[in-house]
Amino acid sequence: MERNVFEEIAKRYDTEDRIELAKVIVNEVRGELQNSKSKALIDYGSGTGLVSLELTDLVDTVLLVDSSKQMLEVAEAKISHNGISNAKVLYSDFTQATPELKADIVLMSLVLLHIPDTKNILQELYGILNDGGKLIIVDFDKNEKINHPKVHNGFSHAELKKTLSEVGFKSIEINTFHHGSHIFMNQDASMFLVSCLK
Repeated sequence: MERNVFEEIAKRYDTEDRIELAKVIVNEVRGELQNSKSKALIDYGSGTGLVSLELTDLVDTVLLVDSSKQMLEVAEAKISHNGISNAKVLYSDFTQATPELKADIVLMSLVLLHIPDTKNILQELYGILNDGGKLIIVDFDKNEKINHPKVHNGFSHAELKKTLSEVGFKSIEINTFHHGSHIFMNQDASMFLVSCLK
C-alpha cells in the first residue's frame, strides 16, 4: 500500500495559507449552490472539510469523502465541535472502488490534480450523480512552471472540457476566478471553477 502523504500531514494540514485559500474557494462555490437547500452534496477528496463544512447551510446534507482516515478524523472533530448536524464523513477512495452512493451535487476542490487517471474518476463521479445533478470542480489552470511526478501541473480548459464531454457531462462552464502568489507548489497560479450537469 502506497504511503498516503495526507495521513502524515492531516493534523497540521489547516495552515493559515490553506484556510485563506479555502475561503476564496468557498466564496466562489457558494454562488453555484443557490437554491440547493433540498440537495445532497458529496465533497470528494474533502480533506479536513475546509471547503464543504462552510457550505452546510446551503444544502440538505454533506458527505465528506476522503481516502485519508486522519483527514476525516480532523473533519469529524470540526463537525462535532461546531454542532453541524447535516454533515457526515466516509472513508473511501473512488479510484479503487466506488461505493453505492447518490448525490445531487459533487464537489471536488483541488483534488483532480492528485488523481493520475482523470477521465476514470470523472466517470465514477458521473455515475454517482443523480440525473440533472451538478459536478463542481475547483482546480489550478495549467502551469508550465510546475513539474511533479505525482501531480498534474494544472489543467487546460479545452482539454478538461473535452474529457468532461466524453464522459457525458453537459452545460460545461469553466471560469478562472482567482490568481494568487505561491498557491500551487509554491508558484504563483490561478484557479478555475468548472460547473457541469449530468
